[in-house]
Amino acid sequence: MIQRRKSRKVYVGGVPVGGDAPITVQTMTKTKTSNIEATVQQIKEAEEAGCDIIRVTVNDKEAAEAIKEIVRRSNIPIVADIHFNHIFALKAIEAGVSKVRINPGNIGSEERIKEVLTKAKERKIPIRIGVNSGSLEEEILEKYGYPTAEALYESAMKHVKICEKYGFEDIVISVKSTDVKLMIEAYRMIAERTDYPLHLGVTEAGTTRVGTIKSAVGIGTLLAEGIGDTIRVSLTDDPVKEVEVGKEILRSLGLATRNVEIIACPTCGRLEVDLFSITNKLEAAVKDIKKPVKVALLGCVVNGPGEASEADIGIAAGKGVAILYRKGEIVRRIKEEEIVDVLLEEIKNFKPEN
Repeated sequence: MIQRRKSRKVYVGGVPVGGDAPITVQTMTKTKTSNIEATVQQIKEAEEAGCDIIRVTVNDKEAAEAIKEIVRRSNIPIVADIHFNHIFALKAIEAGVSKVRINPGNIGSEERIKEVLTKAKERKIPIRIGVNSGSLEEEILEKYGYPTAEALYESAMKHVKICEKYGFEDIVISVKSTDVKLMIEAYRMIAERTDYPLHLGVTEAGTTRVGTIKSAVGIGTLLAEGIGDTIRVSLTDDPVKEVEVGKEILRSLGLATRNVEIIACPTCGRLEVDLFSITNKLEAAVKDIKKPVKVALLGCVVNGPGEASEADIGIAAGKGVAILYRKGEIVRRIKEEEIVDVLLEEIKNFKPEN
């Protein structure tokens, strides 16, 4: 059982972040915000995939004008992502966003930050101080020479203190980096020295393959240590894929209710059924089934019977046939071509324990 770090709780719309709230999964739209229809459609797709909170860039006049309609049509809370121009943050708050993300390295003077804080406090919405190793303030880079955990921490806390100076404490902090080791060190430092909720992420993680690995290592390490209250997996891919990977990271650590979880052996020369095809077909068929059930697909008689019997439902396959297990008990033999259909029927009839 993971002992989570104690943090304050803030509300992003109606979604709690921090404290004893479940860890939420976020993503970001990748459409032009000015294209309202495309942006709303991407938000709906992310919501269907299980996204809790979604970020939308407000980077120009057209985006600032579009955000109000996007907020109106979204069922999940919208976070306005702001860089360089604090006026867009003010317009986004007026449009009804549920949170604002600002990057201290490029938002401007303390007076501008104060304006944003004042407006956010009036509307009772939190601010995420989003520090990024690629856009640290010049004076901090000059002090440390290059991005370090201490530099990320100092940048974040500099702006936390500005918030606190003006009585604003509905804060979420992120200290992201493309360097997984640096990101882990920086978050550990923040977690040890503050009680603000933390938004975890490896920034610009890359393609789906590489980005998934980097995010799983970085985010997963911290979550396993009890650090983190909301997560975003950054991939050069569709937002839905980011949500799916984020959800799987949480499920792998027992931090989210799993849907259908498929366990499949890596296969070897002992394999005598087409387990690749069986696994792919079953995975596609159960994608939208919201039921916590563990299904094991094992391709031989070495580890198969033991692993299959430990899952809720499982098969241990031999030459053209498989033994079906249910809660550790052998049910019957089935033919290879029947496996997917039989497992789908078993999943349909499975009753999870309360």
